[in-house]
Amino acid sequence: MTTAPSRPIGSHTPTSGGLAKAALPYLDAAESEVAQVYVGNSRGWALPPGDPAQDAAFREGCEQRGVPVYIHASLLVNLGSPTQATVEKSIATLAHALHRGAAIGAAGVVFHSGSAVDADYYDTAMTQVRESLLPLLDSAAASGGPKLLMEPTAGGGRSLASRTEQVGPYLDIVERHPWLGICFDTCHAWAAGHDLARPGGMTETLDELVATIGDRLWLIHANDSRDACGSIRDRHETIGKGSIGEAAFAELMTHPATAGIPVVAETPTEGHVGHAHDIATLKRLRP
Repeated sequence: MTTAPSRPIGSHTPTSGGLAKAALPYLDAAESEVAQVYVGNSRGWALPPGDPAQDAAFREGCEQRGVPVYIHASLLVNLGSPTQATVEKSIATLAHALHRGAAIGAAGVVFHSGSAVDADYYDTAMTQVRESLLPLLDSAAASGGPKLLMEPTAGGGRSLASRTEQVGPYLDIVERHPWLGICFDTCHAWAAGHDLARPGGMTETLDELVATIGDRLWLIHANDSRDACGSIRDRHETIGKGSIGEAAFAELMTHPATAGIPVVAETPTEGHVGHAHDIATLKRLRP
């Protein structure tokens, strides 16, 4: 019997041309142990129904490979927006992603924390988060469907959650619902001002996060950064070639809180080469 990796490592996986047709060969080429996919346009509101045959083949292929699957919702999702149409479309997008996730066997749906946009809108924005998320969480929990994973952002735009101390209030507003977890993105944390490159910095940040969220760390996005700490700029770089540096990722991969947690490399690259590089690096750093 093959032992499951302590920290399965994979990548954001392209699906253009067909979910199973495109993603499964990519997973094999990059030697991915985790798959993260979009089920719609990453920067649009379209809600495509999916192809049942491709869905079934993808789900079966991932099950055969022992690869857990996650969906990343559209980057436009913002439950805290002062524009009501954006909130409504965000709710519809998350509901669609949860539905599609159930069809393809996804463990969770990742979405960004969102922003209040306007300086005096924070309290209203957080109320919107509560009113929007609770019905989605209740429905997903009742059906046993995928869980929702909030991803703190890089900051800017009056983010509702970017730094670790802002994650607690976000969870509290939805009563720490059991179907809501956290996706920790290293590039976002760095951009938000957590100095992960300092020796012990990654460990300290993860310690702070776990103290706030408990056992709700359910997914990790492992991305280096092109920019300086606190830049509030979300620009990924290949691991070890950016401003965070490889040593920080060694701390990430050996921290007790990351044991058993899937790790996804997202760095935009041509073909599978870049993802394969990051996956190989993270596997080398894995205990």
